[in-house]
This record gives sequence, structure tokens and C-alpha cells, in this order.
Amino acid sequence: MKILLVEDDYDVAKNVCEYLESSSHEVDVAPDGLIGLDCVTQEKYDCVLLDISLPRLTGIQLCERIRNLGFSNLPILMLTAMGDLSYKEEAYAAGADDYLVKPFALKELELRIAALIRRISGNTSEKVLQVGDLKYNVMTQQIMRGDQEIELAAISKKLLELLMRNSHRVVPKLEIEKTIWGIPPDSRDLVRIHVHTLRDAIDKPFATPLLHTIRGIGYRLYADLETVRQP
Repeated sequence: MKILLVEDDYDVAKNVCEYLESSSHEVDVAPDGLIGLDCVTQEKYDCVLLDISLPRLTGIQLCERIRNLGFSNLPILMLTAMGDLSYKEEAYAAGADDYLVKPFALKELELRIAALIRRISGNTSEKVLQVGDLKYNVMTQQIMRGDQEIELAAISKKLLELLMRNSHRVVPKLEIEKTIWGIPPDSRDLVRIHVHTLRDAIDKPFATPLLHTIRGIGYRLYADLETVRQP
């Protein structure tokens, strides 16, 4: 595997590099956020490891930049001494896939990297997607929620697939725009309009909502069993 480590602490970077390289992984090291961003845009990586407290561009900002550039399936694992829940919430909202607090066991880091890559690889090749009682057969294009079939237009299907494959995280609006249209559309309301259409189809007729708006960030599709509309 080819891994990018963005870490400004020399000792941490040295230990992580030596351990991962001893397990036959190739590791590039960037000492600050801007160099890390350059690496991501110029090389192909299987996983990115980010510290939060980085010079020039923080790990949170770098994570957001990576997602906004359209790298939706690139696994990102945060490595940081900041263990407070607020930092974790910020990291996951920025698009991080996992979060490991320093100090950590190097073996655990390797196991988490392997698990992330397996999950992302499985998500991109999976033909039948499922979130809660919502199923989407990508091969047959059939969409079912429970025993009810749902008809969607082509763009709504693309949006649904993007959200289902990334149900473990919040998908930023800019990432949706770039994934579906290639470049940001002229209308800034276009994503909101299509999300509204999708929500009407997959949520409105049912008791439990799946499509959630994360204000100021984007959207996430997940089954929250505690959020049930009352009759």
C-alpha cells in the first residue's frame, strides 16, 4: 500500500514510517498541510494519515480540501493528541473516516489502515447498497425501501448512490457538485433542489428519515433508529 503521512513531529513521523515500511508499505511524509495537499493532487495513495495541528494548513482544513477536490473514496485517518469529542466531531464533519488518539500502538494503526482500505474498496465495488431498510441494486437500478419500490430520475440515482456509498460520513455540498456535475453548477441551489427531490422519494412516505442535512456542511444518509416521526 502507498500511504501519505502528514505530520510535523519528526519523531512521530520517523516511528510511523519505519514501522509501516517494515511491513512492506510505501510511505511518503509531508511536514505541513500545504505540502500534504500537493502530494494528494500529484500522487495516488491508498490512505492518508493526518495530524490535526499542522503548519500552514491544519489537518481539518486539509481533510476538507481533499474531499472538496473530489477524493471521496480516499481513506483519511486522523492521528492527533486531541482526544476531545468536539475535535472528533469536527474531523468527521470534515470528511475523516477514522480517528486515532496519540499515543497509539503502531500495530493498531496498521490494523485500522487495513480495515479502512477494505471498507472503501468494498464500498466502491458493492453492487447492492443498503442503508437501513433502503436498498439500491446498482446493476438492475432497482430501488426498494422495505417492500415498496421507488422510482428516481438519473441524477437522483447518482446522488443516492454517492450518499449510500459514503453513509459513514457527511458528504459536503461541493463534493456532491463535483461528483455529479464535474464542476460546480451555475445554480448554488441545485444540490438543495435535488436533495429535496430525493428526500421526498425515499423519506417522506416513511416513518424513519434516512437523509439528514448537516447544516453548513452537507448531507449524510444513515439509519438513526432513535429519530422516528410521530404520527
